[in-house]
Amino acid sequence: MYKKGSSHSHEEYLRSVKNRNRAISIARVSLLMMVIILWELAAYFNLIDTFLTSSPSAIWKLFVEYSLHGKLYYHVGVSVAETMVGFLAGTILGLMVAIGLWWSNFWAKVLDPYLVILNSLPKTALAPIIIIWVGAGYSGIIVTAISISIVVTIMNMYDSFKSVDTDKIKLLNTFGATKFQVLKKLILPSSIPTLISTLKISIGLSWVGVIVGEFLVSKAGIGYLIVYGGQVFKLDIVMMGVVVLALISALMYKIISVIENRFIPWKEQ
Repeated sequence: MYKKGSSHSHEEYLRSVKNRNRAISIARVSLLMMVIILWELAAYFNLIDTFLTSSPSAIWKLFVEYSLHGKLYYHVGVSVAETMVGFLAGTILGLMVAIGLWWSNFWAKVLDPYLVILNSLPKTALAPIIIIWVGAGYSGIIVTAISISIVVTIMNMYDSFKSVDTDKIKLLNTFGATKFQVLKKLILPSSIPTLISTLKISIGLSWVGVIVGEFLVSKAGIGYLIVYGGQVFKLDIVMMGVVVLALISALMYKIISVIENRFIPWKEQ
């Protein structure tokens, strides 16, 4: 009887979790649809200036036009490729530096104030200098994306490494584990939740770096589309670029969330 009751209670709990998640999804979609409908109605009844704000129907028509001619796929492909390279490079380099700081307490203390200073610097304002140093091309845009995301990755992961239970480290040392074994068996596995959270932040920062770089020097990409639309006073193009950017960013964030649920299943609930 106890087992049956326990099983029934567990099923009820799982059902309540599913119902809550379903309600959240419905509320999200409903909120988005309400905003789109109100925006379209305001444009239709001339409550807003469509020259400045465009409208969902105008954005959709432009989206279909650019898609049929293949222009949109080209610009999206360029921006996604730049973002993924900058995101992966920033994550890998940041993780390697964080491991190095954990490995050497001396250098961690030496570099700590410099990391704080680098984190406080406005990297987007430094983008023109970075592009001049590296080159006015894809390399400059990618390095800009890396420079924005790498410091956050270093600081988050290093803080996570330091917060691992010292008693567990002492226990492994007692059994003769080397520093590399401690890193492999304890430090890195314990820091997976922090790594996933850092990935969510880094993907957004990488997009910021890419768009800023494209504003300055690119001849292709979503950032280029937005700048071009502003230069020729076609705000429909600007708004379409912003909407496409939001959709792609949301998709990448969702992919990372799926990875999070794979490695940290309890977070899903």
